[in-house]
Amino acid sequence: MTHTDQAFGGAIAADPKVPVLTEGERRERAIRRVAAIKGFYTHLAIYLVVNIGLIVVDALAGPSWWVQWVLFGWGIGVAAHALAVFGRASKFVTEWEDRKIKQLMAEQR
Repeated sequence: MTHTDQAFGGAIAADPKVPVLTEGERRERAIRRVAAIKGFYTHLAIYLVVNIGLIVVDALAGPSWWVQWVLFGWGIGVAAHALAVFGRASKFVTEWEDRKIKQLMAEQR
């Protein structure tokens, strides 16, 4: 027992708001997380390959540059995807999904 535990009179109880996940639920959550990360890296790879090709086409097409608008617009989408996968919103979305799944499963009983 740590000093903090002793100050509160014993072991710290689990937070009742935090759901205890089964092994299967943890595995399912990990599978979804890996799929989300894989989806982001696939998106990023496609963005890079396509835009490198567009830069080459734009350079060969003449003096007027238009490719920067594609890079910028699609880049915003890639950045938003990164935030959704790696940012704080990712945990919020995952927890919301879990709550919604449990709610819908309870309604089907």
